[in-house]
Formats: sequence, C-alpha cells, structure tokens
Amino acid sequence: MTIKRINPTSIYDGSASGMSQATVDTDTGLIFISGQVDWDANFQTNGNDISTQTKNAAKHLITVLEAANSSVNNILQLRVYVRGEIADHMETIVPIIASTLGISRPALTGIGVASLATPDTLIEIEAVAKVIK
Repeated sequence: MTIKRINPTSIYDGSASGMSQATVDTDTGLIFISGQVDWDANFQTNGNDISTQTKNAAKHLITVLEAANSSVNNILQLRVYVRGEIADHMETIVPIIASTLGISRPALTGIGVASLATPDTLIEIEAVAKVIK
C-alpha cells in the first residue's frame, strides 16, 4: 500500500500535531479526511456561531477533497461532530451540509460531543471519499 498525504497550504498546518488534512491509499483510491474545523492559519476560529463555523468547515472539506483529486460527489461517509446536543443545532447545520453536498448523498452520522479541539470549536466534519477516476 502506498500512502499519499494531502496538506493544502490554504488550510492550517497540522504537522506540529502530527496530522495531515487527508491521507490517500493510492492502491484503493480511498481518501481519509481529518476533521475539518473553522480554523485560520493560527488555529483560531473565524466565527463564534455554529452557522459560520459549519460553512467554513465545509469550505475546508471541499478544499481538501479537491487537493486529493476528488469532490463532494465522491464522499462515501461523512461524520459531523457538534459540541453539545446535536438536535439543538439541526435546524442550522442541516441546510448548510445539504447545500454543500448537493446531489451527493453519502452515509452520514451526526454526533453530539462534550468537547472538540479547542473551547471555541463548535463543529468538526470528517469524511471518507474516493479519488475521481
């Protein structure tokens, strides 16, 4: 198995914590995308509300997919982690996620969590996708 690491320069650099934004198994074409959050290059959130953070995390997800030669249409599985009770945020995040995915309908799981990487981080989106052939 050959592994390719994906780290777009327009997204925060995770190398200090030992992570890549995505890894690609070049034999199978599977892309494993790290949880995308609303962070700038200095690991600071850009928005303090769930709507802004969801939009920005989704933009980062698209950036990583494109860097890995894929798109939202090739997402196989999506996991959305939300700080707190996920039901409290469904009205806000579902339309943003649906708009981001368009006609793609991957397996999707929403998970409420007690904490994320920083106290200001409200949402994290991770995915498994396939390289476009």
